[in-house]
Amino acid sequence: MIQKFIELGEGYADIYELIELGTLMPDRIQHAIAFYSEKNGQPVASLALVLKPSRDKFQPIYICREGIPNPHEKPNQRFDLFKEMAASAGKELAEFTIKPSNMFPETELFYQHLIGILRTNKFISPLS
Repeated sequence: MIQKFIELGEGYADIYELIELGTLMPDRIQHAIAFYSEKNGQPVASLALVLKPSRDKFQPIYICREGIPNPHEKPNQRFDLFKEMAASAGKELAEFTIKPSNMFPETELFYQHLIGILRTNKFISPLS
């Protein structure tokens, strides 16, 4: 199974695209996830949708990386809209505290780190 992060952006306006994806395909959502970290001294959140695998054994994970404030520190409408979309799809929001992406020399290494976290917590299938 190929599992890959597809970054939509950093969450300023593209968070609305992530919400639209979830709204249009609620039956494909496997998990709705919020990753929390501190980047450049600011508490931030990355929001992601893990979709169910396609017939071709590809599992996309759409993400908006570190672009909105951590809602536990500073409530915001973008996070609330994401949470509402997940709830309307019948999904509970899973939350993880992680290292920020700027701690990794490449963004791809950051995403490999997140895949490891998701596999360890059985949110996505192990390598086969």
